[in-house]
Amino acid sequence: MKNDEPAWTRQMTRLVVFSTFVILHSSFIACCSPAQPSDDSDVRAFLTRYFSTWSAKDMDGYGACFHEQARVIFVQQGMPQSQGLTDFLHGQKLSHATASSPMTEVPTDMKILRDDRTAQASVRWKLTKGAEITTGTDCFTLIKTPRGWKIMSLVFYND
Repeated sequence: MKNDEPAWTRQMTRLVVFSTFVILHSSFIACCSPAQPSDDSDVRAFLTRYFSTWSAKDMDGYGACFHEQARVIFVQQGMPQSQGLTDFLHGQKLSHATASSPMTEVPTDMKILRDDRTAQASVRWKLTKGAEITTGTDCFTLIKTPRGWKIMSLVFYND
């Protein structure tokens, strides 16, 4: 650079050099970082099965989605109500058995953060019971086991 160059030329040169450094640095980090699974289709398929087994009243299939040490927490008016898996699954079975209309629950949006061993998912859902519709969110922590994904914790709430 020459001292007689305009100030804007020197600033532009600095900007180009800095931008090049950032791009190269980012590329280096990306190529040297451990591989992250970018395909979350297996987690989406698992979560879709979770909702479909519940809606089909397949409580054995639904229960199989959970790890045996799972905890379930329902948040109501800002207060958590925690249950062990056995009590939770029994309550779900009773809900279907005593419902005046068939109930179906479908995911409406899934946000998934995962690596090769665990995943976290926030799933918006819609529950239909006759003409009544309830919406809410399930927040899952999943673990990958030799038998596939399992729910370690579920925190859920209605809107």
